[in-house]
Amino acid sequence: MRPNFFPLVFVGVLLIGLFYLGFNSIWLSDFRCNTPQTNGITKEKPHKDLGLHSLPGLLYKQSSVLNGRADVVCVTPWLAPIVWEGTFDPTLIDSIYKQQNITIATTIFALGKYTRFLKDFLESAEQHFFVGFQVHYYLFTDQPEAVPDIKFGEERQLKVQTVPKMDRWQDITMGRMEMIAKLTESELVNEVDYIFCLDVDTKFYARWSVEALGSLVGVIHPWFFNYPRDQFTYERRPESQAFIPPEEGDFYYAGGAFGGSIQEVHKLTKTCNEQQKIDAAKSIEAIWHDESHLNKYFLYNKPTKALSPEYLWRNINAHSDTIKTIRFCSVEKDVAEVRPNL
Repeated sequence: MRPNFFPLVFVGVLLIGLFYLGFNSIWLSDFRCNTPQTNGITKEKPHKDLGLHSLPGLLYKQSSVLNGRADVVCVTPWLAPIVWEGTFDPTLIDSIYKQQNITIATTIFALGKYTRFLKDFLESAEQHFFVGFQVHYYLFTDQPEAVPDIKFGEERQLKVQTVPKMDRWQDITMGRMEMIAKLTESELVNEVDYIFCLDVDTKFYARWSVEALGSLVGVIHPWFFNYPRDQFTYERRPESQAFIPPEEGDFYYAGGAFGGSIQEVHKLTKTCNEQQKIDAAKSIEAIWHDESHLNKYFLYNKPTKALSPEYLWRNINAHSDTIKTIRFCSVEKDVAEVRPNL
């Protein structure tokens, strides 16, 4: 009688199958644990033979709709974000914009004695302003020989444009709108994606980067962020194009920092320049010049993003419990000494 090997063969095959499945399960588990995660979704690693490269995993704090800044308002009544320290994750937001290959322009005006502020502005910008991204600085000056020799990072450059000397500081500040309007209409259209217009008598102290980007961006003024609007220093004369009644207004925005997309900043600066010319024809100068016209524009053209006073603080030694990080700040100076015909 032949021995029946079928039960032995069946058991052997079963054991081999269980061993294979167990090993494969452990291998797959290990694979998944080491696979990059994005918002809880597992991404498969591309096969190296295909010539693809796996993206590094991003480690950042889980998003929450319940936890965050409770001491400040983080969204406007028209649902635009207000950017404060603690409202964004730098690692996450940088990784998003890195994939877009964006270029940012920055306009700076250094005329007369204001050239003395260039070195600190540019050196601190290289340390904190859109670090790791393409940046083109556009400097308007009447003294190109006074431009300091600064070493710029990769894909960052300075372009100097010589402009005529101006006798009045008011003409300098109001002339900015016209020059930026022309720049955004011609040279920058095909070169950059976003632009920020910043005062030169300032210095960077901490990160200012892609969290600030938006179609139209205003910076809430450091002096008035906790004031009622009837105390804002808007232009109150009805005969001026910058006029805002006491019962109107959202925030008071700083003239020393604003920006957005090239298209939107062109509209802003062109409109403000036109309004200034209408005033000039009637021998009117708004109380705070281009800043007054900027605030009027933002009243009827709401910014798509507002930056907290962290992005233009009044004094590095001034303290506020609300301000957790001072990113950009005016520098101390003798205003009467640096401004002509004050």
